[in-house]
Amino acid sequence: MGDMPRARRPDAVVQASREAVLVAATLGRELRATRRRRRLTQAALGARIGVGQGRISELERGRGATAPLETWMAVGMAIDRPLAVAFSRDLRPVEPADAGHLAGQEIILRLGRAAGRRPAPELPTRSANPTLSIDVCQRDDANRLLILNEIWNRCDDLGAAYRSTARKTAEAVDLATVIGGDGHPYRVAVCWVLLATEANRRLVHRYPEMIDARFPGSSAAWARCLLAGEPAPLEPGLVWLDPRSGRVIPRRRPAHSS
Repeated sequence: MGDMPRARRPDAVVQASREAVLVAATLGRELRATRRRRRLTQAALGARIGVGQGRISELERGRGATAPLETWMAVGMAIDRPLAVAFSRDLRPVEPADAGHLAGQEIILRLGRAAGRRPAPELPTRSANPTLSIDVCQRDDANRLLILNEIWNRCDDLGAAYRSTARKTAEAVDLATVIGGDGHPYRVAVCWVLLATEANRRLVHRYPEMIDARFPGSSAAWARCLLAGEPAPLEPGLVWLDPRSGRVIPRRRPAHSS
């Protein structure tokens, strides 16, 4: 039988070996320079950490790539230069804290652009305080319309969320008047977009009367508005959004709802 083929080393191991050699060379030069400043011989330094003079010589010549971390730390303590070890910055893109929210905004903005609407994400409603903004405002010039979409990853305080939307809607009316510019302000239409999570579904299921009263507009009509660019309903509405598929899904009203 022939020799068994050697298993290929993983790429991460190959890269680590190369980096270890470079790091060991740098540490070795620093060790030699510091030892000499301290007026220590290799033998004296070795005695401080319990190794022979030959081992110190190897480290200084850059042959310490496979030396235990404990040895390098002991050397650092012995020359009053403790070794500092840490991972470098993350090479992978770090997801922003509001990644789920951004995904929802991205979908609604993409759909709006496909429908010929002018998108305005995070549109400030007060020039004096730009932190007060609408998640997504879509300007539909053909229909003289401003569509306000509030996107919710999770709505923990239904009353506070609705009051916030009501304030933004009132402030958007002022924007619509300015945009109209000829005494005929744009109409403001409002639709909540809830991510289709279990927590959000439970919330809506638990308070159907509250939801129906505040969002009486047809959810199916709002879904068609956002998906296919159809005219926005006159009344505020609520739809579901599946961020994985990009689907806008109408809310099914309870059987007792009118």
